[in-house]
Amino acid sequence: MPKVEIKHLTKIFGKRPKAAMKMVKQNKTKNEIVEKTGSTVGVYDVNMTIEEGEIFVIMGLSGSGKSTLIRLLNRLIEPTAGQLFIDGQEITKLNKKQMIDIRRQKMSMVFQNFALFPHRTILENTEYGLEIQGVAKEERRKRAEQALENAQLISFKDQYPNQLSGGMQQRVGLARALTNDPDILLMDEAFSALDPLVRGEMQDELLDLQANVEKTIIFITHDLNEALRIGDHIAIMKDGQLQQIGTGEEILTNPANDYVKTFVGDVDRSKVLTADSIMIPALTSNVNVDGPTVALRKMTEEEVSGLVAVNRQRQLVGYLSSDAAVKARREQLALSAVVTEMPKITPDTLIIDIMPIIYDAQTPVAVVDNANRLKGVIIRGAVLKALADTEGGEDNE
Repeated sequence: MPKVEIKHLTKIFGKRPKAAMKMVKQNKTKNEIVEKTGSTVGVYDVNMTIEEGEIFVIMGLSGSGKSTLIRLLNRLIEPTAGQLFIDGQEITKLNKKQMIDIRRQKMSMVFQNFALFPHRTILENTEYGLEIQGVAKEERRKRAEQALENAQLISFKDQYPNQLSGGMQQRVGLARALTNDPDILLMDEAFSALDPLVRGEMQDELLDLQANVEKTIIFITHDLNEALRIGDHIAIMKDGQLQQIGTGEEILTNPANDYVKTFVGDVDRSKVLTADSIMIPALTSNVNVDGPTVALRKMTEEEVSGLVAVNRQRQLVGYLSSDAAVKARREQLALSAVVTEMPKITPDTLIIDIMPIIYDAQTPVAVVDNANRLKGVIIRGAVLKALADTEGGEDNE
C-alpha cells in the first residue's frame, strides 16, 4: 500500500470553478481561464502515489502549482475535487478536528522561512510542537534533545536563533518538525533561502538524516539540480498539471514531452546519469567450469581479446585476456590462476566518477552489485558517447 495516494486532485481558486475546469479540459491556458472566469487553476487532475520511506520531489517553476499541491496534502488548502489517502485512509473526508490530529501525529511541515521564536532557546523552539500538544515537560525535552542530537545540534540547545547561522537555523526547523516523530515530512522550498554552499550541505544532511530516520519526505523545489540530488522520484509540474513522474535518470533519458525536455536540457548529465544507463552485457567465462580451450573459442567467436571471469554464482573474479588463456593452456593451469584484477564499480556510480577510472584502465570496467555479482561492463566508447551527448545536447529519440 502506498504511503500517500493522490487521485484526480484539483484546486481552482475563485468563484467559478466549474467554468474554469471546463476550460482546462479544453486545453485553455491559465491566462485565458483567468480572463474568462476570474478563477485561477492551482492544481488540476493530479494523480500520484508516494511510497513509504522515499524522498519524493515535486518541482516546477513559479506558478506551476507545486506549493499549492503540498498544502492540499495536509489540507491547509481545501481541494475543489479529488481524493487524498494516507495509509489507505481518505483524509479528504475528515473533519477539522480529525485533520488537526493528522497534522500533529502523522505529518510535519518545514517552510522556507525558519519561523523560529527569537525569545526561545533552540531546545525550547524544538519542543514547541509537543508543548502545544500538552506533552509533559520531561518527555518533550527528551524527544527534542534526541531530535537535536540527530541534527548534530545538541551542543547549541541553550543558544538563541540569532546566535546561529541560516543553515543551522534551518536544521533547527527540521529538528522541530521531526520531534513529533511524524510519518510524513513536508518540505516547501526548505533550502531556497540559503546560500549555495550551505544549501548543498543541507541537502547532504537531509540524505544522512533520512538514512537514520527513514521518513516519507515530500520535498518542493524549483531547482532541478536539487531534485536530482535528493529525490528518489521526481514529479514535474507546469500550470497546475503534472507533466511527468519518474526517477531522475528516467526523466533525463526519456522526457515525457517537449516541456520536460526543455526543462532538463541544461543539466550536466555526467553528474546525474549512472553506470546503469551506459553499461553493456559482459562476455564472460565461468572459471569454475571453462578450460582455456573453451575460453579461447569464445573469444574467437565473439572477436574479442578478453573475457570477464566469473564463478558459478556469477560473482566477479577478474579479467581473462587471450594471452592469459594461451598461457593457461600451454602450462596446463586453471583459468582462475591466470586472471588479473579489473576495476569495478556499482550501478549507481555517476558517469563523472567513472571517467578517471576508465581513463587509466587497461580493461573494461566491471559493474557489480553489493554481492559482487556481475551486472555488465563499461567500455570507454560508451562513456565518451555519453559525454558527447551531454555537451552536444543530443535528443534522446
